[in-house]
Amino acid sequence: MHSERFVAETDETGLGAVDAVADESAPTSVWGEAWKTLRRRPLFWVSATLILIALLLALVPQLFTSTDPNFCELNNSLNSPTDGHPFGFDRQGCDIYARTIYGARASVAVGVLTTIAVVLIGTTVGALAGYFGGILDSLLSRLTDIFFAVPLVLAAIVVMQMFKESRTIVTVVVILALFGWTNIARITRGAVMATKNEEFVTAARAVGASKWKILTSHILPNAAAPIIVYATVALGTFIVAEATLSFLGIGLPPSVVSWGGDIAKAQTSLRSQPMVLFYPAVALAVTVLSFIMMGDVVRDALDPKARKK
Repeated sequence: MHSERFVAETDETGLGAVDAVADESAPTSVWGEAWKTLRRRPLFWVSATLILIALLLALVPQLFTSTDPNFCELNNSLNSPTDGHPFGFDRQGCDIYARTIYGARASVAVGVLTTIAVVLIGTTVGALAGYFGGILDSLLSRLTDIFFAVPLVLAAIVVMQMFKESRTIVTVVVILALFGWTNIARITRGAVMATKNEEFVTAARAVGASKWKILTSHILPNAAAPIIVYATVALGTFIVAEATLSFLGIGLPPSVVSWGGDIAKAQTSLRSQPMVLFYPAVALAVTVLSFIMMGDVVRDALDPKARKK
């Protein structure tokens, strides 16, 4: 009788606590642990908010202004802020606020599209070199070294000279991707080489999985963390590269509103009206900084050593 009551009490009080402890201590995936770390970091929420705002500016600028950024009146040249024009006007009489809002579209589009292209090219080259090794690894590694030796912005400046009459967002993306994939390739190669000798890969070979199945379903998903971290930071780098090319007058044409183009135009008014330069420069800096901060916080979340600390 006493033993039955003891078992009942144990079931009611003890097992529930054991189950709760087991649930809390149950192992989770790398991505689950990373999300737990990320959501406790204020820096993650700050950078995510800034990135979301930048994406909204690029996708739906009409939510933030109804003014045409290309509508300019010389009578408003360098006028101070007024109702409906909080940033004032540039030397051509264009609304600075509207141009700052619409400038996100070209800059963010170039950054996002270039990053996607770079990840596709670099991941493919690095994965093939790291997994198959041998002659293929040697050839792809030497090819990567050749492109890696060429500075990104310098190469873009030289090649963009060939497209003086046909400079578009697609042109800038293709040229930046052509010379910007090497770091992703090197990172992917190292991650694949470190992952392909893991036990779960050996088990997949033992059950007869094909090489492509192992590479795409087992190795690449487990080697994705450093690729994602670098891609996040690189996105900000490509935005800066586009702004640099536009600033030098060899990027997007003047008809396309971009932060780099507006910064270049503001040089002539820098002493008399420095705020003409201030707004697009701050928008560019904050956007790039948000992606860099996101890359840093994601790197810390995906780094096992950082999580232990």
